[in-house]
Amino acid sequence: MNNSSPAAVWDRVVSTQPHPASWLVIVTGLVALAAVLPHGVWRVTRNAVTIAHEGGHGLVALLSGRTLEGIRLHSDTSGLTVSRGKPTGIGMILTAAAGYTAPSLLGLLGAALLAAGHITGLLWGATALLAALLVMVRNAFGLLTVLLSGSAFVLVSWLAGPGVQALFAYGVVWFLLLGGVRPGFELQRKRRHGGAADSDADQLARLTGLPAAAWLGFFHVVSLCALIGGGRWLLGV
Repeated sequence: MNNSSPAAVWDRVVSTQPHPASWLVIVTGLVALAAVLPHGVWRVTRNAVTIAHEGGHGLVALLSGRTLEGIRLHSDTSGLTVSRGKPTGIGMILTAAAGYTAPSLLGLLGAALLAAGHITGLLWGATALLAALLVMVRNAFGLLTVLLSGSAFVLVSWLAGPGVQALFAYGVVWFLLLGGVRPGFELQRKRRHGGAADSDADQLARLTGLPAAAWLGFFHVVSLCALIGGGRWLLGV
């Protein structure tokens, strides 16, 4: 059968692949940590977390029946998702809550897929999500970052061997799990110094009546639980 035929491609996507050695999983985690902790590096890599953050807003807006009008990603790693619909209610609450939780939950889902051996499936799934996001991006920098991210997934999933695919996939999932923790603490620090007055936590406070600090706590619980659970899956413990 032709390896480029639709049937062959589908077989690659749904089949399982062997797990890398435990020491390689640990190395990919350390590399991901090095992409999250240093401030200078984080200023660049945080763009990937912003993609997941705004993509989470957009996906939940659509699932809750809202009309997604567009997404903007900025070079300062901020972003904006605009949706139209009822300004209050469960749909708006879920949409607002999706941003800070999306990177961690995507990382947790990715860890579950890797634990089941679906390495190639994860790569193609991520490519499909980025392609869908690309359609909704409304500024040049956003288009560039999403296009570059999607291209990396396509090249690795299409051209690289199983070993490289595994290292890339594990690195990406570790990055989402670790990178999903830091933005909540950054937001907490900004609010402590009087900034970010219109943050997702503040919007949720106005929508629900619960204080913004409670929503910050919720973001922390989700990200830390996802890191612990996803990390256990990745390490096989």
